[in-house]
Amino acid sequence: MTPLHALAIFAAGIAAGTINTVVGSGTLITFPALLAFGYPPVTANVSNTIGLVPGSVSGAVGYRRELSGQRRRTWPLAVVSTLGGTAGAILLLTLPASAFKAIVPGFIAVALVLIVAQPWLTRLVGSRRRRHDQRVAPAPTLGVFLSGVYGGYFGAAQGILLLAILGLAIDDDLQRINALKVVLAGLVNLVAGVIFAIVAHVAWGAAGLIAAGSILGGVIGARYGRRLPPIALRMVIVVVGIAAIVRLV
Repeated sequence: MTPLHALAIFAAGIAAGTINTVVGSGTLITFPALLAFGYPPVTANVSNTIGLVPGSVSGAVGYRRELSGQRRRTWPLAVVSTLGGTAGAILLLTLPASAFKAIVPGFIAVALVLIVAQPWLTRLVGSRRRRHDQRVAPAPTLGVFLSGVYGGYFGAAQGILLLAILGLAIDDDLQRINALKVVLAGLVNLVAGVIFAIVAHVAWGAAGLIAAGSILGGVIGARYGRRLPPIALRMVIVVVGIAAIVRLV
C-alpha cells in the first residue's frame, strides 16, 4: 500500500464516519474505495465493516444528549439488531463469494433509491406527532431485525432504512431517532465485525485506516454534519454508488 493509497483510504473513512452519523450510508464511500485499490469484494466488505465500528462509537458519544431517556426502547431493539447482524454476517461467510458479487449491485441500487428518497422519508417521519413514547410495536421490531440482517451482510444505507422504520414506528423527535439509529447500526457493525475478525480474511491495514478516519468522521458528523448541504451529500453518495455498481458488474 502506497502512502497515497493509505491517505485516500483514511480520507474515505472520515467521509464514511461523518455520513454514517448524519445519514447512514458511509459504506458507499469506503467499500468502493477498497474495490478501487484492488481488494476482493468480500474482503473489502469485511474490512470496511470492522473499520466503521469505532466511528459508530464516536458518533453515539456525540449524540449522548439525544440518547438520554431512550433506555427502555433501546435495549430490546439492540437485542434484535445484534441477532440480525449475527445472521447477516453468517450469511456473508457461508454463501459463496460469487453470490455476494452478484447480489451486492442490487443492494447498492436499492441503497441509492433510499438515499434519493430520503427527503420524502424525512418529511413523512417529521409529520408524525412527537410524544416521546418509549413503546415499539412488534412489526417495526421485525423490521429492525431484518435491517440488521442486511447490515451484517452488506450494510450500505442501513441507517436510512433504520431511520424510515424507527421514524414511522416511534413518536419522537427526529434527532433522537437518528441518535438511536447510530447506536443500532453500530451494534450491527460491531457484532458482524467481531465474527469477521475471528473467522474471515481481513485486510487489517485498510481496516485500521478506515477506523482512524471514521472516529474523526463520527465526531464531525455529530457536531457539524447537520450543516452539510443534503443535496450535495446525496449527489456524492449516488455517484460513488454508481461507480461501485459499474466496478462490480
